[in-house]
Parts: sequence; structure tokens; C-alpha cells
Amino acid sequence: MIPFRIDIPDSELADLRERLLRTRWPDEEPVADWSQGVPLAYLRELCHYWATEYDWRATERRLNEFAQYRTEIDGVGIHFLHVRSPHESALPLVLTHGWPGSVLEFEKAIPLLTEPDDPADAFHVVIPSLPGYGFSDRPTEPGWGVQRIASAWRELMARLGYQRYGAQGSDWGTSITTSMGQQDTGQLAGIHVMPPIAAPDPATFDDLTEAEQAALADLRHSQAHESGYAEQMTTKPQTIGYALTDSPVGLCAWIVEKFASWTDSGGNPETVLTRDEMLDGITLYWLTRTAASSARLYWESFRQVGEWFSTATDDTVAVPTGCSVFPKEMPRPSRRWAANRYTDIRHWNEPARGGHFAAWEQPTLFAEELRTFFRMVR
Repeated sequence: MIPFRIDIPDSELADLRERLLRTRWPDEEPVADWSQGVPLAYLRELCHYWATEYDWRATERRLNEFAQYRTEIDGVGIHFLHVRSPHESALPLVLTHGWPGSVLEFEKAIPLLTEPDDPADAFHVVIPSLPGYGFSDRPTEPGWGVQRIASAWRELMARLGYQRYGAQGSDWGTSITTSMGQQDTGQLAGIHVMPPIAAPDPATFDDLTEAEQAALADLRHSQAHESGYAEQMTTKPQTIGYALTDSPVGLCAWIVEKFASWTDSGGNPETVLTRDEMLDGITLYWLTRTAASSARLYWESFRQVGEWFSTATDDTVAVPTGCSVFPKEMPRPSRRWAANRYTDIRHWNEPARGGHFAAWEQPTLFAEELRTFFRMVR
């Protein structure tokens, strides 16, 4: 375990500003909404702020207040935050982000988890950067799919001396956490997923609830209008990687579109994430040159996970499970669909607010969901 601190060279920040100020912009979209993508006026204003006012050093200082380390697992260096609670009886918990996320997603939730009002709810928090993401290494060989990452996380927790712990994830973190549950040999107290990976059950199609009907309609809309990014990264991540690694404006548009579409914000992500918070995440991808390497996880695993969401399977999870389905999440399986895969659901809740980045958007609600579930299995 090698202690790690973020220290981006000034030259990298100067290069970013220069590229932003020299952008060659496309023409304005001929529609009055986001239906063709991020509007030109919005992106120009955001990127002007990025170039002239945004302060990465403030973010770097905040992250460096957390204990950070790197360790090599299965040939790849893994970066992670390890924030221990002052309460020694706290339950260890590994939190896993997805795309276009990072360890930054959990920043506001960390103190809520490590130092809660009731010490009985405390967690020792471990937050790894996925291989190919953030300050973890970029794998140089294929094969780093969700199962291999889940195995690496199990090794990471063992190296930290945690013999019993919980696991939580969203986006790719849901798939990895689910795989940890399938690989478990007794270490997991339980897993918490947002949302659970569960296919719509054809046996229920003649008796769908209103919520299930709405979930299916939203899923069809998403597949028709919001899935282009995933198809590109699943089929040809290297091709899109050139543009996203060379153009900060291109990277910004690629990611901020997801902030707009996937947050519970009515299409205006700045109502739930500040401009600086969004740029924190985007800048992290830029400075670490991980646009292509992060996209390769789609090439590795997206087809498999898509099958998990769209077809019945015997690939079940027996460990105690908590499920939180936030209202603007996609997809939003029902409990009876999820029960076909997760055979021991102890906690199910559908909070009133929040989207795909729940820990970032609604950290208090997120923390309470984890406390509520893990009280049942500590």
C-alpha cells in the first residue's frame, strides 16, 4: 500500500486552458432544446467558465485531505481512498462508482458515512477508482470486465485486513457489486445496489403495475434516444477516445449530456450539481487521460450486463441485498422483478428524489439508504 497524493503539473492546467480558448466550435443546433445534444450556447458558457474561473487546485486540495493509496492487483495499479471512521467498531464498506463517475461522486457522503450521529451506523469507507479510471492504471490487455474487477476488490479488502465488510455500487458499481455477491465466500455482510440488475419479468406483463408500465416506457425511450454513447463505447471505444482525449470541449459535451439526462434535475443539471462539481468530474477524466480507457469497460462488459437487464437468468445472488431505486434512475426494476435475481432482499426503497448520481445529487438520502440496509446485516 503506497500513500498517494494528487499533484497535477502546472503545465497540464495551462495546456487545458489553452485548448479551451482555442476551440473550433460547430454551428448552433436548429432546435430549441437538448434533443440534438448539448446546446451550443450552454456549452460555450460552461467552457468559458472552465477556462477562466474554475479552480482545479481547490478540488485537488479537498481530495488530498482524504487518505489515498495505490496498490497493484493482478498487474494493474489501483488507486483508492481509505477513510476510516473514528469509531473502531465501524463496518468496512467498499463503494464502487461507474461511468462517467469517479471517487468524487462520494465526496459529500464520506463524512455522513464515517461520522454519523449514531456510532452504530458508522462505516470505514474504501473507494477505489476503477481500472482505466482516475488515478488507477489503464489496463494494457483485454479482460478487465466486471467479474475481474469484483475479484480485485475482494483482494483489496483482504489486503486492508477486512475479513467481513459490505459492498455498494451504482452504474458499473452495481454490476461489480453484484458480481462480488456471486463470488462471495463468506466475507460479505451484504450488498447494496442502485438499481438492482433485474430484467422485466414476462410473467408479469399481463399484470403490470403503473410503476412497472412507466419503467418499461422510459426504458424504451432511453434505448431509442439516449443510448448512442453506449453503442459507440461498446463497439469502438478507441475511435471515440481520440476525440475525447484531444478536445476538452468534446469531453465536456460527452459527459455533461449525461449529467443533464441522468440527474433528477428537470434537464438542468446545475439545479442538483454545481458548475464546479460537474467540472471536477470532467477535469479528472481530462487530466488523467482516461476517456478511452474508461470507455473500454463498455467493450468488455456492456453486452453481458445488457443481457442481465433484458433477459431472465439463473445467475442469482444469495447474499443479503439492499436495493434503492431513485426516481430518475434508468432502468427502474420493480421489487418482484429484482427478486428473481437477488434472492434475499432485506431492504427495498424508492426515494422521493435523486437520479443516477444519487450519492452526488442527494448525499443525505444516499447515506440514509445505506444506514437503513446495513443495520439489518451488521
